[in-house]
Parts: sequence; structure tokens; C-alpha cells
Amino acid sequence: MWWGGRGQSFNIAPQKEEPEMGSVQESRMPEPRSRQPSSCLASRCLPGEQILAWAPGVRKGLEPELSGTLICTNFRVTFQPCGWQQNQDTPLSSEYDFALVNIGRLEAVSGLSRVQLLRPGSLLKFIPEEIMIHGRDFRLLRVGFEAGGLEPQAFQVTMAIVQARAQSNPAQQYSGITLSKAGQGSGSRKPPVPLMETAEDWETERKKQAARGWRVSTVNERFDVATSLPRYFWVPNRILDSEVRRAFGHFHQGRGPRLSWHHPGGSDLLRCGGFYTASDPNKEDIRAVESMLQAGHSDVVLVDTMDELPSLADVQLAHLRLRALCLPDSSVAEDKWLSALEGTRWLDYIRACLRKASDISVLVTSRVRSVILQERGDRDLNGLLSSLVQLLSAPEARTLFGFQSLVQREWVAAGHPFLTRLGGTGASEEAPVFLLFLDCVWQLLQQFPADFEFSEFFLLALHDSVRVPDTLTFLRNTPWERGKQSGQLNSYTQVYTPGYSQPPAGNSLNLQLSVWDWDLRYSNAQILQFQNPGYDPEHCPDSWLTRPQPSFMIPGPPSSVWLFSRGALTPLNQLCPWRDSPSLLAVSSRWLPRPAISSESLADQEWGLPSHWGACPLPPGLLLPGYLGPQIRFWRRCYLRGRPEVQMGLSSPTISGLQDELSHLQELLRKWTPRISPEVHSKKRDPHTILNPTEIVGILKGRAEGDLG
Repeated sequence: MWWGGRGQSFNIAPQKEEPEMGSVQESRMPEPRSRQPSSCLASRCLPGEQILAWAPGVRKGLEPELSGTLICTNFRVTFQPCGWQQNQDTPLSSEYDFALVNIGRLEAVSGLSRVQLLRPGSLLKFIPEEIMIHGRDFRLLRVGFEAGGLEPQAFQVTMAIVQARAQSNPAQQYSGITLSKAGQGSGSRKPPVPLMETAEDWETERKKQAARGWRVSTVNERFDVATSLPRYFWVPNRILDSEVRRAFGHFHQGRGPRLSWHHPGGSDLLRCGGFYTASDPNKEDIRAVESMLQAGHSDVVLVDTMDELPSLADVQLAHLRLRALCLPDSSVAEDKWLSALEGTRWLDYIRACLRKASDISVLVTSRVRSVILQERGDRDLNGLLSSLVQLLSAPEARTLFGFQSLVQREWVAAGHPFLTRLGGTGASEEAPVFLLFLDCVWQLLQQFPADFEFSEFFLLALHDSVRVPDTLTFLRNTPWERGKQSGQLNSYTQVYTPGYSQPPAGNSLNLQLSVWDWDLRYSNAQILQFQNPGYDPEHCPDSWLTRPQPSFMIPGPPSSVWLFSRGALTPLNQLCPWRDSPSLLAVSSRWLPRPAISSESLADQEWGLPSHWGACPLPPGLLLPGYLGPQIRFWRRCYLRGRPEVQMGLSSPTISGLQDELSHLQELLRKWTPRISPEVHSKKRDPHTILNPTEIVGILKGRAEGDLG
């Protein structure tokens, strides 16, 4: 069977070779039982999907155990319980779908002690009684096989998984899900989130941020300045595109300074790569670089992003240790588990990211200035910090739509190398920086539950989506690669233009779908769980600042240049490293003289200085999270999904299970309505309205007191 990604086709059907099975080599699958279910299962396949093998089995590890069928296709491994009916809302069947590229570890089990780790190309040495599929997203699927003449099917489906994994390509997009959704409507549909692939998208966002001193530059429209940059970005009004082109040539990988976010109080948050010190710019180029960095401000702060944060190698090692610790067969004793968790350093890195993001938020919010995030490659930690700063400072970024737009702009369009960092290229630069960011966001959600419109279930869905190769969002490293894959760059320039209603001719697979089209993988009922029931509408953007507020934004000193490092500001003589003497900015920040780290927070240092500030509260909309000791928590619902028995009272580890549990709790709350405290009961409320966490606690407390009484 032939299938393929956009603009190409290839044959993925495996060679029909008899497996070397030893004593079971001559065994045959009973004909009457194999043909009928196979044709039934085939009718549930996605376009281009081919069933390679299947076997009846029982899902284990979760209560209750479910009988069903384990199926291996050229795209995924899925378990379908008996009586399962295909949901018309979503092409995938359930939480038990594992894309082949998501399988991190496959084990075959026979008896109590015989376990074989099956790598791509391995040969199974026995007929398995059970297999364990460990997802790279921390999920686990345990399936026990039935006896009674079906042992060869268990062998065949296990070997089919081994062979399919060996043939799978992490960089190859599977278009079957896209095609299945395309048949449900006519014409193209508007993306749920602006993909920042047109000048119109960038101009709309610029106006939304009221960044009047900035404009949309088209200098990289053909990706001839930098293939890792988006086709469009924001530069100061006074800078010509010819100056932008020359200035960007003096930065690492051509990633010069450009606007990430404009604060309504007047400050600007920029990001750029490291200075290319081997270049020899003329005076006009230096003047253009300085003008872009200053962005019209007299107070300029340059932040060394890599200072005090983990390296890519550190992030990768910590994540590997975390995955090993969370495996069901982890050898760590229970009384030493928390110590082992600290030993992974994963929580330490979250703590460091939140602390630095908090300090940068204070820099942006406390004074009118230009704050520049500088990282050598400008594709990893810059995106992480820029996103966290906006989440801490901008309430609209905490809405469901705003957060998706933020990720699309600061990660996808900005050229974060998703494929490489998630291990899709086999290169040594693997490091799940984006997953570290999602954990940081989860920490904020725990500390400020009423400030975020999206829920933990949404973060879980986004966390898992990076391992599903159904769209190009996480399958490419740069906007240029996505544009090339989605069908010739000349047609790519028109895909998302307003009013463009039909896909370009000869490019029928270019269906304008991205990871934000959640109905590719989730039902409507599941998508409803992305909303946070505890979100306080008072935190909506309409109640936030929409114009400069001099009551809290303080102009900086004239012509001041600072380097922010280790929680303190160090004055600099110049911005660029090409003047009379080498600039401090051209030298690694670890060689700079370090002032003693103050015991005060940066907020105390910044807002404690002005005499007129006094004891005013934090500026409206600003969140400053805690990052000390137990304030940083372990995301058990994500990382311990493979060990449901140690979730210690958490809700169901699957989205559908959480949905069922939520419905059950709402039914209980309706039954307990007469026992609600007078304060809550006096409010007029729809009985079907989801209560916020504070009210739920009050109800449960009243229920407990009533039972004790």
C-alpha cells in the first residue's frame, strides 16, 4: 500500500517474510478467527494506514482490566477494547494509541522472571505472555495475551511492532489523520490560531500589542537572511530593510535583534543571537545594530540567557534520569525516591528558569527600557524565557487562545529545532527544552490557578502531541523546512492569506492543519476539558492595562547600558563588541566581575529605590512565582502515568477517565447542594455550572462536617 506526506509517496508495506520463531515457526493462526476480525478492524483504519498484525489481549495495570485487541499498523500501535465504537469526532480511537515514533521501550514478558528488551531489529526468543509499551511521553500500555491456540498471534504482533519501529522515520509526517479530517468539510478552513506565516498575521499581532514604534519587516521573505528565522518579524520603524540585512549578518546564524513583546507600559522585550565577533562591520552597520538594540529607549539591559541556566546537555541528562526514575521497574527504593528525584536536577532547572523569568519580568515591568535576551543560537532558552516572561506579565497570554498564539510565535515561528531537540534526527543535540517549558507553565498553573484559562489537561495534551507525527508543527526545525515540506515555497506564501479558499493546485495535502487543530486527536468532550473551571473572569485581558501607566512605569536613567547577570545589574560602557576596545558582551559572562548576589529580590531592588513608589502593590497583571524548596512541585499526573498505583490519590491518569470522574463529582455536588454553606447557597447559580476550587473545598468541608455530626 502506498501512502506519503505532502508532495511525496512511498511504499511502507513490510516484506512478507516468515519470522524465525524456533519451535513456533510452523504454528498457524486459526483461519476462521483471523479473517473476520481483520476485515472489521481494517474498516477502522485511517487513510493510508495498513494493519500489519493483531492479537486479542487484555489491558493490564489499570482497573478494571479490559479485554480487546492489540493492533500494529504502519503508523501506530493501538489497543481497542471490546465493544469500542469509532468516535466520529476524532480519527484516533482512545488514549491507547501510541505512534511508532513515540515508543521509547518495548518489553516482552513470559512468566514471572523472563523479560526481553526488544530494540529495533531484535528477534523475539519466546512467545510472550505480556508486552509492555513504554511511551516517550511517560505513558505505559500493558497487554496480556490470551491462551488457547492464539499464541502465534501474540508472537506475530510483537514482532510486527519491532519491525515497524525499525522502519519508522521520526521526521516523516503521517497524513492519514489529516486526510480523514479533510473529508469532513469542503474547501480550506481558517487556522484556529494565527500561524505567523503571513505579513498580515504579524501586522495584526503588532496592532494588538500596540507596538507603534515597530513595523513588520519583509527582508527575510525568501529566507535569504536566515532559514531559521520566520519570513516576517518586527524591527524599529526607523530601520530600513537594507540596514536590517547588513546588521543581522553580524549575529550568530544571522539571528539579529527583533521584538518579541511590547509591554503596554512602554518597555520592549527583544531577542537575538550572539554577536559574530569575527565580522568587521563598518560604522553604519554598528550604528544600525545599536539602534536596533536600543529600540528608541535610553535605558538598555542586555540579559545573558545562558547564565545560571542549564545547558542543553544538562537538560537532556536530567530528562533521561527522570524517565528512568519514573519507569515501573525502577530499582530505587521507596524511601529514597524523593532523594533520587532531586538527584535528577530536573526540579532545580525548573527553579532556575522561573527565577530568571521572574527577574526579567521585573526588568520589563518596573521601568521603561529595552530588555534584550541574548543566547548564542537564539533558538532554545531565549524562547523559554521570552514565553515565561509574557505569561508572568501579560494576562492575555494566560488565556487558551493567547497561550497557543504565544507558543506558535515564540517557538514554532521563531525556529526552535523541535525535530532535533526531541530526538528525531539522531543528532547529539537532543534536549527537550520545550518539555521543560511546559513543566514551568504547569508550576505557574499550580501557584496561580485562577489566572489561567487553560487546564492541566491541556498541558498534558500539548505535552503528548509532540510525539504524534500528524502535522508539521513539531516535525521540522525551521519555518523554511515547514514551508518546503508543505508544498513549494511559492504556494506556501499563499496558504494562509485571508480569503484564499482553495488549496493550491497539485498540493492537495496542504490543508492548513497544525497541532492547534485539536479535533485531529481529541473528541469534543475531551477538548472541553482544556478549559480551567477555576479561571477567574476578572483576570481577563479586558480588565488589564491597555495604555502606558506612568504611575508604575519609571523612565530609566539617560543613556544607560546594563548587563543583567546573577540577579544584579552591571554597568557597561558600550553595547557592541566592535568599538575601540573589546566589549564585555563579546566575552562569556562567566568571566565578568560578579557583584555579590543581594539577599533582596530584584523586585525589592528595583521598586524599593524610587522614593515615590512606597508600599504600592505589584503592577496589575504581574505574577511573581515562588521557586524555593517545596514551592516547586513534581508533575505526577504527567510523569507517573506509567505507574498509576503510585499516583497517591490523584485523579484518573487518562483524559477520558478524568472526564468521567469530573462528571461523577459534578453529580455528587448537585446531590450535596442542600448542604452548601449559607454564603455559597445564597448565590444564584446554575446547577450545571462548574464550581471553582474554593467553593468545592467549602462544599466538601461542609459534607465532611455533616457526616461527622
